[in-house]
Amino acid sequence: MTEARIAVLDVDGTLVDSNYQHALAWYRAFRSLGETYPVWRIHRLIGMGGDQLVAALGGDEVEERIGDEARKRWVQEVDPMIAETAPLPGARDLIVALKERGHRVVLASSGKPHHVERALDLLDARKIADGWTTSEDVESTKPAPDLLHVALEKLGEPADTPSMVVGDSVYDVEAARTPGCRRSSSAPGGSGTTSCATPARSRSTTPRGTSPRPSTRPTCRRR
Repeated sequence: MTEARIAVLDVDGTLVDSNYQHALAWYRAFRSLGETYPVWRIHRLIGMGGDQLVAALGGDEVEERIGDEARKRWVQEVDPMIAETAPLPGARDLIVALKERGHRVVLASSGKPHHVERALDLLDARKIADGWTTSEDVESTKPAPDLLHVALEKLGEPADTPSMVVGDSVYDVEAARTPGCRRSSSAPGGSGTTSCATPARSRSTTPRGTSPRPSTRPTCRRR
């Protein structure tokens, strides 16, 4: 594989400590509609787009019955908590280090535009990152690969351009199953280390609560 000179970084749970806020917001949204699920089950789905999370958690019947309203209420619940989020230790340093090593960096988020704006402000990344994405850029969210394709398009590159993808969930790993991608998983915010590593047959060694630091060797590689 040609050496990857593009780094595609997930935002929530990888650069910004926001997974628990998202999980609690989903819990409250479902409960307000008469559906109560254990928070740990919701937490394991954080990283999957909201367009897919409802069915993944409650099945197609729940999606058809309350899916749209659950997503609406999730936004209402999570918005006040977004102000409580903070960058993970070393997150901005990671972006800076990748740039110093000659990588172009794209922040690949399927979050609401105002949530992404908040993350950019927290990371002070507007003048560092070469581009970023939001939910308005894609029709299908992770684990579909669309977001990663759009991230590369932001740089004017085709979808199979060699790139390194860094994320914190199994859905980042699955989305990166595309030609040209290397996948690196930090300690995930919703799954155990083993379950995050299994899809890519790799194992994360990043301590929980920190952002992965760039290494001279990729954490995992597919040819």
